[in-house]
Amino acid sequence: MSLWTAGEAAEATGGRAQGAWQVDGVSIDTRTIAPGDLFVALKAARDGHEFVAQALDKGAAAALVSHIPEGVAQDAPLLIVDDVLQGLEALGRAARARCQARVVAVTGSVGKTSTKEMLAAMLSDQGATHASVASYNNHWGVPLTLARMPRETRYAIIEIGMNHPGEIAPLARLARPHVAMVTIVAPAHLEAFDSLDGIAREKASVLDGLEPGGIAVLNADLEQSPILFAKADEVGAMALGFGAQADDYRLISAEVMGDETRVAAETPDGTVCFTLATPGRHFAMNGLGALAACAALGADPARAAASLARWTPYRGRGVRETIVLPGGALTLLDDSYNANPASMAAALAVLAAASTEGQGRRIAVLGDMKELGPQAEHLHAALAALPAMAGIDTVHCIGPLMGALHAALPAEKRGLHCGTSAALAAQIVDLAGPGDIVLAKGSLSMALAKVVDALREIGQGRRAPAQGTGSGTTHEG
Repeated sequence: MSLWTAGEAAEATGGRAQGAWQVDGVSIDTRTIAPGDLFVALKAARDGHEFVAQALDKGAAAALVSHIPEGVAQDAPLLIVDDVLQGLEALGRAARARCQARVVAVTGSVGKTSTKEMLAAMLSDQGATHASVASYNNHWGVPLTLARMPRETRYAIIEIGMNHPGEIAPLARLARPHVAMVTIVAPAHLEAFDSLDGIAREKASVLDGLEPGGIAVLNADLEQSPILFAKADEVGAMALGFGAQADDYRLISAEVMGDETRVAAETPDGTVCFTLATPGRHFAMNGLGALAACAALGADPARAAASLARWTPYRGRGVRETIVLPGGALTLLDDSYNANPASMAAALAVLAAASTEGQGRRIAVLGDMKELGPQAEHLHAALAALPAMAGIDTVHCIGPLMGALHAALPAEKRGLHCGTSAALAAQIVDLAGPGDIVLAKGSLSMALAKVVDALREIGQGRRAPAQGTGSGTTHEG
């Protein structure tokens, strides 16, 4: 059965369909479009209408547009609407309405994508499961995920993010979840909020979209937890807490053993134990919350806990890999996708607890954490006081904000301070070797992936090419 026919899509959007087409998928990117997709001509850095002809040439079955673009035949297979984004939202709304899936929405300052992927691993063993791709969690990512949802979906997992106040509630109302989960409230996007309480209120607004009789799955270990639970009371939702201080899903222990984390928890169904194939207490917390969400959806929690063992982090989100070098091996913790103070503290704790080989060192390569507002320098410098720093040998810093951490570190831990990731990547072959374990973490715009790729190059027997020092200055310390 097709995902959308021309008639269904026209009825859903109020648009005008040209041709009797049907589509099997929905895409916004001609680089990854598949034959049979509906191409959605969104306006972002460039107007998607510029790529409609290319999409159709690559096999798109139709395109969602606000006008017939230049270079496209007048009788091309199109769905013409007044506004493309509103048309995509309408498709998402119609897909949600026609589907009998049990829906969970996931938000939080940290751990949204990892938790979404945990839920996908847990639920897909119990029925047809549909989930957001990558971090498609914004004003176009949520409706796109919904518009792609097959009719036969049994469980749907919708990730919801934000950068500014007022973004989450409309997306939650579009998704209409039966269960909504908040992973954590932490300093992130502080440029747009006056306090952590403000962030908590925004995260809690995901509960505004709950279906009648919906369930809130909330982190019980936070200073802002009362704000979350008060919102559940306000909207009339049943609340389930998870965490070390929770009454419902209480974490008993999270023991890191090599590449695994062994978790024990007390739940309404009794004591549950599960193993994660990656180290980290923060992953244990998210796994426990995901377990609560599965139970709230009506899935079998025992099967869900067993399925969680096959989940592993996405590349760039805490993936652990071994890089074979002449004379031994180096361990890489690739957490380069994003960073804020809470996720940075969690990653540094994993590094500090990791076992090294022989004379191996624990090395952190850290890039600026963005969107922290006036407190940015203070929040960077404060990383030096984290308990985990006692177990880390060397910290290399990238970016102007990380200069505050570099200055705050004790001299014996102070590595290089570079203006760009490219500058540090050019020197990484001389900074890490056999037996070492290296963490790479920073906000996405800091491009820590260049450091990660340079480490992988060493493992392939090639020295990373010199790339210049960029706009920053390199200091020995």
